[in-house]
Amino acid sequence: MISFLITALKIIFLLGFLILIHEAGHFFVAKLCKVKVNEFAIGFGPTIWRKQGKVTKYALRLIPLGGFVRMEGEEERSGEEGSFSEASIPKRMAIVAAGGIVNIIFALVVYFVLMACMGNNTSLIVDGTIENYAAEVAGVMANDEIIKINNNTVNIKNDINKILEKSNGEEITLTVKRNGNLEELKLTPTKKEYKNTGIYLKGSGETTKILTVAANSIAEKAGIQANDVILKINDIQVNNGQDVVDIINREEELTFLLKRGESEVSIKLTPEVLNNYYLGVYFRKAEDNLPNNLYYAVFETRDFGFSIIDNLKMLFTGNVRMNQLMGPVGISEMVAKTNEVADFIYILALISLSLGVTNLLPIPALDGGKLLLLLIEAIRRKKLSEKTEINIQLVGFALLITISIVVAYNDILRIRRVI
Repeated sequence: MISFLITALKIIFLLGFLILIHEAGHFFVAKLCKVKVNEFAIGFGPTIWRKQGKVTKYALRLIPLGGFVRMEGEEERSGEEGSFSEASIPKRMAIVAAGGIVNIIFALVVYFVLMACMGNNTSLIVDGTIENYAAEVAGVMANDEIIKINNNTVNIKNDINKILEKSNGEEITLTVKRNGNLEELKLTPTKKEYKNTGIYLKGSGETTKILTVAANSIAEKAGIQANDVILKINDIQVNNGQDVVDIINREEELTFLLKRGESEVSIKLTPEVLNNYYLGVYFRKAEDNLPNNLYYAVFETRDFGFSIIDNLKMLFTGNVRMNQLMGPVGISEMVAKTNEVADFIYILALISLSLGVTNLLPIPALDGGKLLLLLIEAIRRKKLSEKTEINIQLVGFALLITISIVVAYNDILRIRRVI
């Protein structure tokens, strides 16, 4: 019972807090722009607390899955003083964009502080090389510090990983600092083959339940689905994720025996052979001090911020399916599983970043859709008709509700289907 209450409080705090700062962004910018705010509410449904200020009514509602700032002249155009519809286009755009921007800034600040406090960073100073790998063959030595690759500055290990991933095994040039001097070394990254099916297992423990299947992957084309449980591969019983990985890398052809609901399904496939590229070096741990931690936190936060852009690209290019999206139900499950404070803070930052960026997409009914309409108004130099604007918002709202229902349904299926 206590565990349930703690989980419920974590979920309510996370969702409520992120909604609060989002709506507060709209609220305070509206006030700065002298736009009249009639109501500031957190949550939907019945009101459980309210207070009337001089101008604004503040309310807390029962269902903590949203919120709103109702401004004069926002829903229906008004000629009254302080009307949103009568404010200049730059002011209206600032008010509309403020919520998402606050969520993004909050996420980046929180993630930066988290990374700065955690430490345990990896430097780019070579501690040693792996025998017969590219770095050793090219003459990379212990205590060398990698400064650039192909004349591109690298700051953290992830920068190197990205360059190697894009290298396709072609020759690269390392710029290293050795005894205070810069030297250039040419090498061809070491290629290592691995087999891939596109299957992602749930968790890292003793489970063979499939969390998701990559879009357009071998597994998806063969008919393997999320929430299938792998019982056997090539008649060999598997008990955990490592068993699955070992067999996939060992065998040329695979026959999966899967538990799907109450039935068993047999599916055959041939794994795809892919390549990873390596320098073959061990990097030294960075000294755990404040300047170092701040330095690495800057670049970790940079990658964290751009990661959401990469995920959106995958969504719009079809590399992520609708059933892989996560809504409030899935978020609640994820939050419930956080045991460490750092994990909870990371989830808080991640969801805030996702909320902020997603909300600014140019989709009707989202803030980004409103920004698009304002941009059209600026180009046309006259407002869209009120009827046209309402119809566009209604279509967008209907689309969002449909997506929300589908995402919630998939979240519930993921939770209910247990091994």
